[in-house]
Amino acid sequence: MIGRALQSVRLAEVPVATPTGRLVGASGLLLESVGCALRTGHRCSIETVGGEWIDAQVVGFRDEVSYLMPFRPATGLCTGARVLPGPEDTTQLIGPSWLGRIVDGLGEPVDGRGRLGGEHVLPAHPPRINPLKRRPVDAPLDVGVRAINGVLTLGKGQRVGLMAGSGVGKSVLLGLITRQTVADVVVVGLIGERGREVREFIDLSLGEAGLRRAVVVVAPADESPLMRLRATELCHTIAAHFRDQGQDVLLLVDSLTRYAMARREVALALGEPPATRGYPPSVFGRLPQLVESAGNGENPEGSMSAIYTVLAEGDDQQDPVVDTARAILDGHIVLSRELAERGHYPAIDIAQSISRCMALVTSHGHQAAARQLKSMAARHAQVRDLLPLGAYVPGADPATDRAVQAYPAIEAYLQQGTREAAPLADSVQRLEELTR
Repeated sequence: MIGRALQSVRLAEVPVATPTGRLVGASGLLLESVGCALRTGHRCSIETVGGEWIDAQVVGFRDEVSYLMPFRPATGLCTGARVLPGPEDTTQLIGPSWLGRIVDGLGEPVDGRGRLGGEHVLPAHPPRINPLKRRPVDAPLDVGVRAINGVLTLGKGQRVGLMAGSGVGKSVLLGLITRQTVADVVVVGLIGERGREVREFIDLSLGEAGLRRAVVVVAPADESPLMRLRATELCHTIAAHFRDQGQDVLLLVDSLTRYAMARREVALALGEPPATRGYPPSVFGRLPQLVESAGNGENPEGSMSAIYTVLAEGDDQQDPVVDTARAILDGHIVLSRELAERGHYPAIDIAQSISRCMALVTSHGHQAAARQLKSMAARHAQVRDLLPLGAYVPGADPATDRAVQAYPAIEAYLQQGTREAAPLADSVQRLEELTR
């Protein structure tokens, strides 16, 4: 009797029929399917002429037509091809075994070291945090960069943007921060960048020691926009998991602009009208949702600091993505092409940069010294062009005279070698000595 009961239960679990759709259209990035109800965000498989299957995701619908977008370049499709919905339960497990691994946007390893596993279920999307329960930023974050530690001090749980045009040194500075930052876990998202930079970042910026405490999520420029979106969201989900486990996490995303561009490609393919510089309105609605999943959570023992690179096209600081990121982040660090051309590394323009959490994690003496250094740098900038011509006459303004005399020391303080370490305590001490 027991055997018959178990047998009937197993038979009841077998589906009577498998719902199947069929492909009726393919235009650009979008594929159209009919004959099967598919919910948005659901994964499915599409049969090709050669009998292989391509993974895709439902991104929208109109009437009875479901719009799909493949995760990888789709070839060999034909009209009437079968579309099979994927299983509802596609949970992934995460744990300490993820440290030291390199995965794609779907969480599948690309380093050839076997499959991943763990003890905890990895959510499908980054978690939302009640703002009233979010732990405040109350401790400084040592990033190992003197100009940031001293003048633009960051806090654990802060979200900041590195903003600059192409070729100014965003990725190099991000690598320096990766090596020097004091954190338990580092989650790196290389989104939409050149494939060559992936190997260089892992070998040169992280290194073998850095990789042991890191999880790297890669989606180069030749990946589909959907894969770039999934990779960016996966970075935040992984970082949030380790944060909620009580660890100090540093999230690095290179770059937020490529995420916005991928979101734009998807939205335009679905027929959404472009608004500012070709970006549909939904892009600027999704950026805050992504960024708000970073930062500190409800657990008092963990933290999640996030640094995003933001590409300013044509060095335009009023670029819509740059302007939006500046509004939703907790600070921004602007890299100047003029400083980079003068050999000033890192090319941080302290006059245009700000850390909104600096007052929460530093002493009054530290803040006064940082303001004084900024003031002297600004006064020197006003007369910089006059100095080579001999047109500046000392004595007219004592404050400007002091700035001109101190600027060589200020410039030496703000510069740093790519392999030079600058701990937080040493950076603050040198800053106070410089401005005393």
